[in-house]
Amino acid sequence: MKQLYKSLLVILCVIYSFSVHAQETLLPKGLTEQEKILLPNYQFKSFGTSEAPELPVRTAAEWEEVEYVVLGCPAMPTAIQVQIIEAAIQECNVLIATTNVSGVQNFLIAQGIDMTRIEFINAPVNSIWIRDYAGNTVYTNDVGERALVDWIYNRPRPYDDVLPTAHADYLDIPIYITNTGTDDLVNTGGNFMSDGLGNAFASKLVLIENEQGNPYNVSPKTEEQIDGIMQNYMGIDNYMKMEVLPYDAIHHIDMHMKLLDEETLLVSSYPLGVADGPQINENIAYILSHFQTPFGNDYEVLWIPAPPAIDGSYPDEGSFYRTFTNSVFINKTVLVPLYRPEVDDAALALYQELLPGYNIVGINVENMIAGNGAIHCITHTIGVAEPLWIVHEKIREADNYANIPVEAMIKHISGISEAKVFWREKGTLPFQENNMTYISDDNWTAHLSVPSTATEIEYYIWAEANSEKTMTRPIVAPQGYWTFAVNHLGVQDLEDYQILGPYPNPAGDVVAFDVKNISEDITVSIHALTGQKLFENQLPVTNGKISLKLIPTWKGTLIISLSGSFGKINRKLLKL
Repeated sequence: MKQLYKSLLVILCVIYSFSVHAQETLLPKGLTEQEKILLPNYQFKSFGTSEAPELPVRTAAEWEEVEYVVLGCPAMPTAIQVQIIEAAIQECNVLIATTNVSGVQNFLIAQGIDMTRIEFINAPVNSIWIRDYAGNTVYTNDVGERALVDWIYNRPRPYDDVLPTAHADYLDIPIYITNTGTDDLVNTGGNFMSDGLGNAFASKLVLIENEQGNPYNVSPKTEEQIDGIMQNYMGIDNYMKMEVLPYDAIHHIDMHMKLLDEETLLVSSYPLGVADGPQINENIAYILSHFQTPFGNDYEVLWIPAPPAIDGSYPDEGSFYRTFTNSVFINKTVLVPLYRPEVDDAALALYQELLPGYNIVGINVENMIAGNGAIHCITHTIGVAEPLWIVHEKIREADNYANIPVEAMIKHISGISEAKVFWREKGTLPFQENNMTYISDDNWTAHLSVPSTATEIEYYIWAEANSEKTMTRPIVAPQGYWTFAVNHLGVQDLEDYQILGPYPNPAGDVVAFDVKNISEDITVSIHALTGQKLFENQLPVTNGKISLKLIPTWKGTLIISLSGSFGKINRKLLKL
């Protein structure tokens, strides 16, 4: 259902045009001096209403399949927007919001742009910073009806704030807006990252902007209330918030962090003690000590140096905030901000190493970085109408070459007709394939037996829906794939470290493990697939076994971790 809201929009736009929009220069990501004057008397809260979705929804991750890249064009496209369009039309449609449709169209044609996949909304925008004000894609019941969720934009820019409604109208999809009663949430897309499984990251800016005495005249909210809004509107069960950074004026996490997949964080690094380096290190330590991935593992943190200015200075010395993490996924392409070759080359090489098979496209943003943003900040995406969703915990290593389990959760609105694992020994061609077997609860499994001489295996997962749509994970397969090591433990090694179970699986209220040659107490933790910790305690080994009583309300796939001096193992359990 569409919401025709912002009933005072016309009046506000007249006021805005008189004071700000008439500026000849593009608006920065932060507030202008004129906007700071407007702020105390500006009406942020809507007079309309928009209830939360009636059914559970799931917020899509950035690396999932997208139908549109959306851009805002208040005047003519910038040179950087033209480069984004050139790359994006190789992957999906581009939807441009502008009131100068014919002018922008003619300009792009003159630049040699193929217009086949470019579409226009005849709608005004105040700024190019569409990541912050566009809606986020959600799906009912994981892969069902597509919709957009729109927050109140934290800038007195009325055209930008209502653009998500124009997007929803254009695609004829529902939109849910956090503008009702005490659900009047102010938030920005640059300060939000979702893993597609109900976990999301942000800085504490979201708490500050909705606290008592906030400048937006929205109702004051506790952290618990904010978490509730995000759960109801976006299906976010685990909202991880980090301290704001002292030298990032915007306090958006996309300026120093990128979620590459469900378990991997790419984070900006600085020389020891420089700029935001110490606070970033504290924030990442906080995440690692308090949260785990949806699969019950510690997050893998990878570091990429934040580039200094050409004179070697960093933000604590007055230079602009430069970052390589402000990148964006567009299906099989990743756009990365660049500055100058001496710092760019290593960053591009790292992206290619971390995301094999992706088309890594660098775009120089040095001329726009003074506006406190880069590539991610001026793009947003809208997911496809019927996603074929594949969730898989990457295999990192196998202790033997026989019966290596490969498990995935695979969903499509039409159901899944078949799924396969494609694999090969590193350095060989072609891929071999193993059929996956449906277990239950959208879970599929296969077991690989690889050559006894193999040391590394490359693999990916393929699935076909009943609608005949197909998808791979990684999305770039077979050009990109995952790799795991085969350790070839001997028979005695396997006996020494063997922990069997859980059984039964699926289980009701009690589950057990067989433990060999371990007499110490074992630390057992249980996590939901979303990463939420349900249980942790030390349990004794009794007669070679440990037993667990499961809470009746725990349902679905659980991750059980067992750790001690022997190391750590993770096991999946389907709780009935």
